Amino acid sequence: MAISEEFRQSLVPSFLYSSTKPLSGFDKSSMNANHNHVMPRPPYVSPSSKYSTGDAAIGSGRILIPAPKEKIEMYSPAFYGACTMGGILSCGLTHTGVTPLDLVKCNMQIDPAKYKSISSGFGVLLREQGAKGLYKGWVPTLLGYSAQGACKFGFYEFFKKYYSDLAGPEYASKYKTLIYLVGSASAEVIADVALCPMEAVKVRVQTQPGFARGLSDGLPKFLQAEGFGGLYKGVVPLWGRQIPYTMMKFASFETIVELLYKHAIPTPKDKCSKTLQLGVSFAGGYIAGVFCAVVSHPADNLVSFLNNAKGATVGDAVKKMGLWGLFTRGLPLRIVMIGTLTGAQWGIYDAFKVFVGLPTTGGGAPTPAPAKK
Repeated sequence: MAISEEFRQSLVPSFLYSSTKPLSGFDKSSMNANHNHVMPRPPYVSPSSKYSTGDAAIGSGRILIPAPKEKIEMYSPAFYGACTMGGILSCGLTHTGVTPLDLVKCNMQIDPAKYKSISSGFGVLLREQGAKGLYKGWVPTLLGYSAQGACKFGFYEFFKKYYSDLAGPEYASKYKTLIYLVGSASAEVIADVALCPMEAVKVRVQTQPGFARGLSDGLPKFLQAEGFGGLYKGVVPLWGRQIPYTMMKFASFETIVELLYKHAIPTPKDKCSKTLQLGVSFAGGYIAGVFCAVVSHPADNLVSFLNNAKGATVGDAVKKMGLWGLFTRGLPLRIVMIGTLTGAQWGIYDAFKVFVGLPTTGGGAPTPAPAKK
């Protein structure tokens, strides 16, 4: 990934770095260090700088803050902080970007007689609400999925390491897929608690005409109608949708990426360019997203139904939509949406990790703690 050295060293926030002792300059051994660690860089001073003071170089009317002299250590608090920030960007931006598709999908699930297909659904929304209406509910989408992404990716990295340490080196490698599955499920339980309130408001705003314009008036109306507990009415079906989705998202991604590096790319991962690694991340994410959409779609229909109708139950949803409807209504659109979404999420997440000097995700077994001698 081609990033200007000046740009990266000026903008990378120092709070993402650990508090280890500063490294002085380069040495040859650090150039061959494990690719999981950031190689140290000397302070950057702009060639056009007239003079420098302390840690900042000043020249040509601008102040250039040098890169941190420290590295992000794998599995340190700074590492998990960087992964959390990457998750916020990954999920918040992508879900907000596909708000129009999500809006059509939710309405197709709730009112299939009116929203018969993807194209007609967009047509109905444009006629009734105009182009602005296609982004209805974007604020709760941004806030809810940013919170979810922070917990999803941050806690996944934590639980993946935690369960690998519990298993030990031999079993961590032997049962790595199980570790991916359990780690991602553990993370998603927490992530959905963070997402659920905003998801409830989002669905109500998007699928009930005249209910509210957005979060600012939608949240008070929702609380007045159903109370605080109503915000978590859909948490169980949300778990039913998101936990299988996330287990498939992370486990299949890790497996697909490992297979791509093993069979499709002749060069070892640590020898590949960052651009190629990010391309693998996007491809692996897109393929994983297709599996995710199929696995989690019935629960997605339930979440939309329950959040749209006051007092509705799972039994009401099954009775009205039927089992076939639960599995298929809105599925083609969701496959397109989730495939693109998941690919983009992994691309953004790993791009941020590369930006702060961390390796991309996947391509090897989880890293357990070294065995005690």
